[in-house]
Amino acid sequence: MNAQPREIWDADNHLYEPPDAYTRHLPKKYRSAVKWIQVDGQTKLMIKGKLTDTIPNPTYDVVASPGAWADYFRGVNPDGKSLRELANPIACPDSFRRAQERLELLDAQRIQACVMFPTTGGMLEERMTDDIELAHAVVHAYNEWLYEEWTFDYRGRIFATPVITLPDVHKAVAELDWCVERGARAVLVNPRPVATVSGHTTSMGQRYFDPFWARVEQHGIPVLMHACDSGYDRYSRDWEGAGSEYLPFKPDAFKTIIYEDARSILDTCAALVAHGVFTRHPGVRVGVVENGGNWVPRLLELFDRVYRKMPAEFTEHPVAQFKRHVWVNPFHEEDMTGLIDLIGADRVLFGSDYPHPEGLAQPAELTPEIAALSESVIDRIMGANLRELLSAVPSGR
Repeated sequence: MNAQPREIWDADNHLYEPPDAYTRHLPKKYRSAVKWIQVDGQTKLMIKGKLTDTIPNPTYDVVASPGAWADYFRGVNPDGKSLRELANPIACPDSFRRAQERLELLDAQRIQACVMFPTTGGMLEERMTDDIELAHAVVHAYNEWLYEEWTFDYRGRIFATPVITLPDVHKAVAELDWCVERGARAVLVNPRPVATVSGHTTSMGQRYFDPFWARVEQHGIPVLMHACDSGYDRYSRDWEGAGSEYLPFKPDAFKTIIYEDARSILDTCAALVAHGVFTRHPGVRVGVVENGGNWVPRLLELFDRVYRKMPAEFTEHPVAQFKRHVWVNPFHEEDMTGLIDLIGADRVLFGSDYPHPEGLAQPAELTPEIAALSESVIDRIMGANLRELLSAVPSGR
């Protein structure tokens, strides 16, 4: 008798936004702040009068092939080719743009369900830190577009993540309510310091943001934190002098070392614990996506070392708190066994990063790191953990 096919729930899928995703519903008073311009025959995105090259081809008419960079990110690039040389570009298929076509692709890939993230969305917030009003307006405009084009829960299989930006906590709560009322199963909060009206940044774990975390807890909805432009290029500039914006696809050895160190997600999770979010809001659950998992051992070791020095600063051991509240999606080339030993198999998520070139071209094909695990653990990582994370019952408002 043949075993039932494994039900795969993918925690990291992406859509490619069309040019009007952030402007279609943007009020007229803000439209001059987000523009598309022509530069040497190419369409580029300009935000508040400043050209951005973080994403070289932001229209996505042509994109790199899914999985084209997978070997590169495994450290297999013996000829030293650039990402551009490895990209194998293709015309952007409809399945990367629209929900119904994506659902048909999921069927072909043997994927039961996926969480859908933006592609451009991860770089916008850093470019609006000096204009909180604009940031909230652009985020809501995107969420309106996303709901109109994809919905937040497409046939119980594609869960598109609306974005929440936090600077104005009252607007953040209202945005969260708006999204949940329209069926959102998860929301995206960028792992980065939060801009404030003072011009400085602060931790999202500060008590000022408690109304947001309280409402997250009431709704029973997970907060997902996907890799983004966190603004951490400021640290590479400290070492290399004044430099350009975050350019993830441009070779730069020192910046790549900074990126690989995963400081932004480590610091974000450290802040959530040390600043007491999980203590004050014990129902909050956080899923960390496309930030890898190699930072986890270092953070847990830091938690343990600091706790032994100052246990009175914590209501419980911070390692235990992290393991209860945080789910982690490691990169597919990383050591799964070590991460499972640290946080448990029920806190590890599978994510393919499809259709990005650094992801998996065939998400249902088990990587060697996952295939080496027991069948029961594979079932949890490949499906059950995400299914359960997205299925919590709200506690009421």
